[in-house]
Amino acid sequence: MTDIPRPGKIIAVHLNYRSRAAQRGRTPAQPSYFLKPSSSIAESGGELERPAGTELLAFEGEIALIIGRPTRRVSPEDGWAAVSGVTAANDFGLYDLRAADKGSNVRSKGGDGFTPLGPAVLPAADLDPDALRVRTWLNGDLMQEGTTDDLLFPFGRLIADLSQLMTLEPGDVILTGTPAGSSVTVPGDTVEVEVDAPTAPGAPTTGRLLTRITEGRIPFGDFGTKPSVDDHQRSEAYGTPPEPSSTLTDELRAKLASVATATLSSQLRKRGLNNVSIDGLTSTRPGARVVGTARTLRYIPNREDLFSTHGGGYNAQKRAFDAVGPGEVLVIEARGERGSGTVGDVLALRAQVNGAAGIVTDGGVRDLAVVASLDIPTYHNGPHPAVLGRKHVPWDTDVTIACGGASVQPGDVIVGDADGLLVIPPALVEEVVDDAIEQEREEEFIAEQVAAGHPVDGLFPMNDEWRERYRAWRTQR
Repeated sequence: MTDIPRPGKIIAVHLNYRSRAAQRGRTPAQPSYFLKPSSSIAESGGELERPAGTELLAFEGEIALIIGRPTRRVSPEDGWAAVSGVTAANDFGLYDLRAADKGSNVRSKGGDGFTPLGPAVLPAADLDPDALRVRTWLNGDLMQEGTTDDLLFPFGRLIADLSQLMTLEPGDVILTGTPAGSSVTVPGDTVEVEVDAPTAPGAPTTGRLLTRITEGRIPFGDFGTKPSVDDHQRSEAYGTPPEPSSTLTDELRAKLASVATATLSSQLRKRGLNNVSIDGLTSTRPGARVVGTARTLRYIPNREDLFSTHGGGYNAQKRAFDAVGPGEVLVIEARGERGSGTVGDVLALRAQVNGAAGIVTDGGVRDLAVVASLDIPTYHNGPHPAVLGRKHVPWDTDVTIACGGASVQPGDVIVGDADGLLVIPPALVEEVVDDAIEQEREEEFIAEQVAAGHPVDGLFPMNDEWRERYRAWRTQR
């Protein structure tokens, strides 16, 4: 490793590229950080074990800044002057251990060899910090490419922010975030990262930082949290983008709001979809229509040891209510269990402030009178005063769930009124709502004819004669 002293501390930024923020579905207003141990440093050309019993070892190509002088309380304009060199980094992470870390990344990103740096250091004085590029290859295929004009927080701002609280010392390393394209690597893979300045004279480059992935043989012991994965962690590790909340255009929303769920239900039935109603729930605002795309939250039955690891802190429940956005419906799987609250007044208010279109839970609601007084409609399975931990553990978000007897996936379209709730697959929304609008026109015509004294035989459904009359009626309308 050329000219890279062993750092006193390694500070990594969570999210810093717009492309990565879009992939994650969230854009931070301010930078946030975590620490990695200096023992995680490795040289180019080395091997990295994927620990035995794990599956989600992910690479993240990054630009690493090396601090060149003691730095405390500098301005963003002066922050870059504290950097002596720039090199390539790979911020490896083991998603199998993220749940145990609860956001600290100590185990998931602190393993031996999890921070390769190098192979060469570019002098910072020769570089424009706004004109750098980082690229990552997996087995020779380009997976990541990002330039510093895509940064949410420029390098000078990161250094100024960190130096408000701590002294950055010579040799300290700052990992500045990864662009979109990070994914999972397996034993036998080779990962390479390069940082360069393609528009600078001579196009200086660090060269490719190379790491070979091997299979670990020693299993984790019983004296610590074991690796575990779920659909959410797999999605994050493989870089699967979140389901878009833009499935519904304003025009589609307006169309869906104009027709009854009963009509939509009959159109879904014509397409062979009979199991798309969320049943048995009561709305706090039965006169209000709900139209939105689904975000999901899953509770599992309470088990005391699991609640101790997943129930406290910034748990899945709090993350879900923070994440639900404008025009979205938060749908909660509570297994029909009425013996505990699954949402209360504060979280319901949070969803309303975020602009959510509604909340749906097949569990209980605490503070029902207050929740019912809010503008946001909440469909629920009855009131209950008990807190979450009596019956539930908040487990994961934005995965396929069951609610009220229906399967719900993130991005599904939820429509509700006084008759109940429907789940519409996004790919069918446009044709279903257009046919539902036409169906309601036909039913309006039929109702007029029945009111005028015509018998229903041949009229409902319409035979050829009545359909011809309907076409004439519609033309006149």
